[in-house]
Amino acid sequence: MVKTVSYSHTNSYETLFELTDKTKNIWVCFHGLGYLSKYFKKYFEDFDPERHYVITLQAPSKFYIGNKFKHVGACWLTKEDTQQEIENNLNYVTEVLKAENILQDRRITLFGYSQGVSMATRFLKQYHYPITSLILHSGSIPVELTREDGLHFKKYCSRVIHIAGTKDEYSTEEIEKREKAKIDLLFGKDCEIYRPDIKHVVHVPLLNKIAQDL
Repeated sequence: MVKTVSYSHTNSYETLFELTDKTKNIWVCFHGLGYLSKYFKKYFEDFDPERHYVITLQAPSKFYIGNKFKHVGACWLTKEDTQQEIENNLNYVTEVLKAENILQDRRITLFGYSQGVSMATRFLKQYHYPITSLILHSGSIPVELTREDGLHFKKYCSRVIHIAGTKDEYSTEEIEKREKAKIDLLFGKDCEIYRPDIKHVVHVPLLNKIAQDL
């Protein structure tokens, strides 16, 4: 018999630059599989520190990468207890926003890379305050999201950007068709599409350009 128990849990996160009255954009970033927040934040180091404040969240489930047990990575979800882990992660993100005093801040940009795409979209689904933008980079949109969720996104999000590399080694023609159908369902023509000639990596130059335009 499977049983569950509720208990308190503490988790970290990283920040980059300072949050001030001059800050134009607050990035709340969900890393991909195998990352740690302290390393993921390097992709945002070239942002204008006066215009941007960056929060890189930390997925709670850590594991050793490789057979030498030297390097540590983390993930947001697996196929085990998925729904419960989603709820745990969403509660964690909400607590981070509360701790940073930005829970209702309109300057927020949600950024998800790879596995982080699923968490960024799921968080926005249950978030009922306006944000600046949603940026989805090289990850799969959750299959459970519906047209009604798309209406919610359009109500609370001013701008949606989707990035996927044409040489992504984890992508297939079937995946591309599925993701296009999800984009059409949720965002329609309101989604900005970027298809850079890259593999499954964070496109730093493109992020810097987008940051300048926000």
